Amino acid sequence: MKICLLMYRANPYSGGQGIYLKYIAEEMARQGHEVHAVVGPPYPMEMEGVTVHKLPCNEYFIKKGKTVINSKAPFEIFNPFNFYEWFSSRLGGFPEISLFAIRGFKFLKNLHKKHKFDIIHDNQSLSYGLLLLKTLGIPVVATIHHPLSVDMLNVLERAGSFRKKRGAIMFYPLSMQRFVSRRLDTVITVSEDSKNRNFRDFGVPLEKQTVVYNGIDRTIFKKLKNIKKLEKQLLFVGNSEDGKKGLVFLLKAMALIDKNIKLTVVDGGTPHRKISSIFIKEYGLEDRVVFTGKVSMDNLVKYYNESTITIVPSVYEGFGFPAAEAMACKTAVISSDGGALPEVVGDAGIIFPVRDYQKLAEEIENLINDKDKLKELEKKGYERVCQIFDWSKAVTKMVNVFQEIVDKK
Repeated sequence: MKICLLMYRANPYSGGQGIYLKYIAEEMARQGHEVHAVVGPPYPMEMEGVTVHKLPCNEYFIKKGKTVINSKAPFEIFNPFNFYEWFSSRLGGFPEISLFAIRGFKFLKNLHKKHKFDIIHDNQSLSYGLLLLKTLGIPVVATIHHPLSVDMLNVLERAGSFRKKRGAIMFYPLSMQRFVSRRLDTVITVSEDSKNRNFRDFGVPLEKQTVVYNGIDRTIFKKLKNIKKLEKQLLFVGNSEDGKKGLVFLLKAMALIDKNIKLTVVDGGTPHRKISSIFIKEYGLEDRVVFTGKVSMDNLVKYYNESTITIVPSVYEGFGFPAAEAMACKTAVISSDGGALPEVVGDAGIIFPVRDYQKLAEEIENLINDKDKLKELEKKGYERVCQIFDWSKAVTKMVNVFQEIVDKK
């Protein structure tokens, strides 16, 4: 097939969606499909076998003061799209999502004339521009990892002031995504939990959704022979300031357990650790919690291998890469029951009720001293990843869905 993939922020360091784009694009190419990726900044690293087309974006959302003015083209800000992006960002919105496919429509129209794509696949921008793309006469589908309503509700739960709550409502384009998602040819989603939430929150019919589990690259995430596990060492991987990731509950649990148990936090270089710093100081955890900042993939795998247990205390996950990555590295997992995590972990890890830090503390104490149980979970976790979370199987299933849609057209 000739497949066009869309991603408004395509670098893997921008989040799980960038990782998803890289793996499905490269696997589609390996399976013999012609793959083009139309992407916004920050742009991805090279993707093997994939033709990458870079769409410009002013990124006004992250620019402050005079930096919004391009010294080489100072009047470009008065372009209607640019002005809307600047103005919306100053009101607290995130217009990159809504403008991505609209800005790219003309480019994609010309690209389609040249390559005659069979299908266009969007990675959760769900922009109004996708409906413009449907006028090209080819199917337009999207992956929804989970509805953004989950993110917004989590922010509202933590917001202490009316201003912060208003900011959360302005930031998330729920009305647009709800409107667009119901009008696509089909929707791919990454778990049964996400499928049900897409139906509940966005109204996407269940029969228009297909669950395709993510894969794990076992050539990268694997057991390293030269690395020994450290005793009483926990690992958390995720954005430490993202309330959905649940680090606060893990820190509360740390205050209740053996003081010889240490925690490493790989948080991708989160610039401000305001919330986590407050709890670390309050509970006297300064000598027991280490933040690594952004690390290389090799070092991330090393941290998984060194740890006795990887803790995934998320309030919600549409999938939960850290749990599956840890299992691929033969590291035991303790996970909350937030979102799709029970689907990912299954019976190969320990599940505790979301937000219940006392139960989490109990499970850590029980498991970290039980060497037989640790070995059992390490083995079961690895076997589960091999059986279920494979990118080749995922892409084959996804392309079969694409082909069915094309045949119906």
